[in-house]
Amino acid sequence: MTDLTDLTLAEARDALKSRAVSSVELTEAHLNAIERAKGLNAFVAVTADHAMMRARATDARLADGEAGPLEGLPIGVKDLYATRHVHTQACSHILDGFKPPYESTVTANLWRDGAVMLGKLNMDEFAMGSSNETSYYGPVASPWLPPNWSADRARAALDGAKRGLLTPGGSSGGSASAVAARICLAATASDTGGSIRQPAAFTGTVGIKPTYGRCSRYGMVAFASSLDQAGPIARTVRDAAIMLRSMAGPDPKDSTCVASPVPDYEAAIGRSPRGLTIGIPREYRLDGMSPEIEALWTRGAEWLRSAGARIVDVSLPHTRHALPAYYIVAPAEASSNLARYDGVRYGLREPGADIAELYENTRARGFGAEVRRRLMIGTYVLSAGYYDAYYVRAQKIRTLIKRDFENVFADGVDAILTPATPSAAFGIGEKGSADPVEMYLNDVFTVTVNMAGLPGLAAPAGLSAEGLPLALQLIGRPFDEETLFTLGEAIEQSAGRMRLPDPWWA
Repeated sequence: MTDLTDLTLAEARDALKSRAVSSVELTEAHLNAIERAKGLNAFVAVTADHAMMRARATDARLADGEAGPLEGLPIGVKDLYATRHVHTQACSHILDGFKPPYESTVTANLWRDGAVMLGKLNMDEFAMGSSNETSYYGPVASPWLPPNWSADRARAALDGAKRGLLTPGGSSGGSASAVAARICLAATASDTGGSIRQPAAFTGTVGIKPTYGRCSRYGMVAFASSLDQAGPIARTVRDAAIMLRSMAGPDPKDSTCVASPVPDYEAAIGRSPRGLTIGIPREYRLDGMSPEIEALWTRGAEWLRSAGARIVDVSLPHTRHALPAYYIVAPAEASSNLARYDGVRYGLREPGADIAELYENTRARGFGAEVRRRLMIGTYVLSAGYYDAYYVRAQKIRTLIKRDFENVFADGVDAILTPATPSAAFGIGEKGSADPVEMYLNDVFTVTVNMAGLPGLAAPAGLSAEGLPLALQLIGRPFDEETLFTLGEAIEQSAGRMRLPDPWWA
């Protein structure tokens, strides 16, 4: 019989419905796989007892013919989502011991539909990072072997600082690594500037950031409220569509969440792209772009053309301003959102001689270096004398970026095709220590989507010359995730489903 952890989400769903396998068997197989993959550091909390209790309950519902859309399917949850009475710390020291008395809307939707929680997944602290190296719980390792490394060398590195092993990207590195390592069928993630799409691209998985407002943000630990959006990471485009349908939906607890019904995204899988118009933005051809990435982009356009789509050149003239504008808007909103962590009501408390010193000590020791850096930037750009010069100008640029996309879509373009990342995955410890801007440049292809509030999907499209995953990004009209799933599946069919790495870590 096929190893149960090799099943896709859709395959496991069908096996459960046909009673070929039980949720208990499926959940046990993934819990055992998590134990064997501890060295990857993808999970920060494993809820084995809770998972088995849920699995037994879902098996009873399956036997009674009462299955929900995700009934009995074991998944992982990014540590950004509030899970009732379960570890929820956004992988930050300042939230030590926090177990919320409430549930995020996204996870509540998943439990309503029958999903089984295996545990909480590692991430960059407060979602601030592109490599999962800022987590208080240490970095996550990708299940992909570094070029020219033996399995023995990689296993030895797992036991140390993990330097030289590949990063799974960030901030949803734990989600991407766990899905690629086959230790959960799918995972929740979140995307503020590329934190779903970049990790998916680095690990050969599929990730979609839906339109801003498609998923509720209630119960998600906030980074930048006007940019944050929930979404899934999965192994196939179909699996991502199945997950998103359950995650999305109206929510009166979030005023930014749209009230429109959620389409059947899985129905978009297998539709023909014939007649769709795909834009290729000239501004994404960066100076010094890797020939490998450019060739992948050209190949992706040809795949869609062969499938019947029309390929046209388009212009998004304000793209070059997106990255600097993002790194003003996002830290500014973070500065406001993270002001609530003071050591008084919950989490870490570092004593002080008075209340001011308690605040200072708690925040200085509770926040990691990258979070402190972004809070300082955000506080600076919001301060008197600099607000108009930086924050207001960045918001004006954001409006222009959004207008660029509106103009392209108004001209009849149905979706836009770009690279997902400027390179394949890099090594842990390789970037960002001396120059954080080097790390920020990983978001160059993804931040425009968040600034404009649009949906974006990253789909595996091939391997680099060194054998590492590369991906393409599809950007859609507002609330038209269905077209992205149709096009993403066309790319998946042309490229072939990504063969995930053998478990050298076990």
